[in-house]
Amino acid sequence: MVAKIITGKSIKGALNYNEHKVREGKAELIFASRFLLEPEELSFRDKLARFERLLEKSPQVKTNTLHISLNFAIGEKLELERLQAIAIRYMDKIGFGEQPYLVYRHHDAAHPHLHIVTTNIRSDGSRIDLHNIGRLRSEPARKEIELEYGLVQAEKMKKAETLSLQPLRLEKVVYGKSETKRSIAHIVTSVTRHYNYTSLTELNAVLRHFGVTADRGGEGTQMHQKMGLVYSIVSEKGEKQGVPIKASALPGKPTLAYLEKQFEKNKLSRKPYQLSLRSTIDKVFRSHPTSSRESFVKRLKKQDIQVIFRENSQGITYGVTYIDHRHRAVFNGSELGKAYSAKALMERFSQSGELRKMGRNAEQKETTKQLIKGNRKTGPHEQETIHPQKPDAPGLLDVLLKAEQQDYLPDSLRRKRKKRRRRPRL
Repeated sequence: MVAKIITGKSIKGALNYNEHKVREGKAELIFASRFLLEPEELSFRDKLARFERLLEKSPQVKTNTLHISLNFAIGEKLELERLQAIAIRYMDKIGFGEQPYLVYRHHDAAHPHLHIVTTNIRSDGSRIDLHNIGRLRSEPARKEIELEYGLVQAEKMKKAETLSLQPLRLEKVVYGKSETKRSIAHIVTSVTRHYNYTSLTELNAVLRHFGVTADRGGEGTQMHQKMGLVYSIVSEKGEKQGVPIKASALPGKPTLAYLEKQFEKNKLSRKPYQLSLRSTIDKVFRSHPTSSRESFVKRLKKQDIQVIFRENSQGITYGVTYIDHRHRAVFNGSELGKAYSAKALMERFSQSGELRKMGRNAEQKETTKQLIKGNRKTGPHEQETIHPQKPDAPGLLDVLLKAEQQDYLPDSLRRKRKKRRRRPRL
């Protein structure tokens, strides 16, 4: 079992995330601790109001939300009652057993997993300390529960089987078909929390994949000078559509100040995935050494790796970005190494094109050679073509005709050769 704890400042945002999954049929509420009604009887207003009453008792506490995910190994069969018991046991062990919390079972990934939403504000207004909660309380609780319930231990689970290595399943936002603010909030919250990006350019590369873009405004504008940030729906052609939403109005407040903190944090967290990405790219080139740009992009896409070439207004390629959806990590080409930069790739594609051209020419020559060779050979019902003999190599027919003319030509018709008279010598 793998436990992941996200602390935040918006209980409504964490609640919205899970409730949206429920409305889509991708999740269900399976347990509600310390709520007056049964899970199926609770409305969204009931759930939110229960938490807000506690938050009002300690308004000075900004980080007041816990969004926990408990992830189990692929193939583990966990019935409803067992999942409920695991969630209750885990919350007791990390010190949140007396807090109100909601447990959702999600069905949007290959592995079984739970999401738990709660707050660290107690009924008396005091605050539960969240410092090092993962290392000091969550990890010991996880290990005990693994043994108690016979779960696959996290240390024995390969990273490819955990949540962090599963592609994030998000649907692209389409203007006119999706509620703008809710859809943008869902995409932005998921991407900013789960992807490893180190710049606004890298973040936008991922967001645009899901139909959203982050915009600081043009240089010199008031929004740019004041470090403002808005999010908009973007079309396939990169055109912004609809009304932009301020970052401060979205759950978790993914402002530029928040993102800059993530940039530094993600520089370390994405490092383990560099080697894997380089290895995958190398494997594509080894198996298809004469790949074109199009086939290169297509083959990596099958590995859940998106390749985005950046071009200027003249159509000249000046950069490349790799989005590894398997590991949720974004890399600029040059960060992987010189061989993976846009310049190196374009040179390689150019050389590959020349090799393919040479190969086609050689193939055409060989085909022409075989056709000529085939035409010289005669089939069983074909007549052989008789080519005229060269003058210095008379054929049998010529010899016979010449002999026949000499034997049967009458003497009277034969022209007598005149004798040349010799002039007397003086």
